[in-house]
Amino acid sequence: MKKLLTVGFFMILTLFSNAQTDSSKVEQYCQLIATPRLLSNKVTIDIDFGDVKRFWQDTRLKDEQGKIRKFNTIIDAMNYMGSEGWIFINAYPVHNAQTEIFHFAFKKQFYRFELQK
Repeated sequence: MKKLLTVGFFMILTLFSNAQTDSSKVEQYCQLIATPRLLSNKVTIDIDFGDVKRFWQDTRLKDEQGKIRKFNTIIDAMNYMGSEGWIFINAYPVHNAQTEIFHFAFKKQFYRFELQK
């Protein structure tokens, strides 16, 4: 009877145990794109995290309260990325007809289990 209770106890105990998570790290990259606004000295900031974007989906960057995050300058956006743990890699301009669009590459290390959410 003791053996049966012991086996039953361990079977119930295994129901409440959790498996280990994968603690290896993976580098993820993103790109900050600064486009000058027409007839203004301000820029429009877009951040590309590599996510699939749907046509009707609002992809604007939002803060913790759900408010749309706006940036005053490129440096403001870069400081925001740094405060979120992103590390600056490289910057390069892309010349279009009359405008110059600046691209800034960032990287950040994530645990593999964080990316599966």
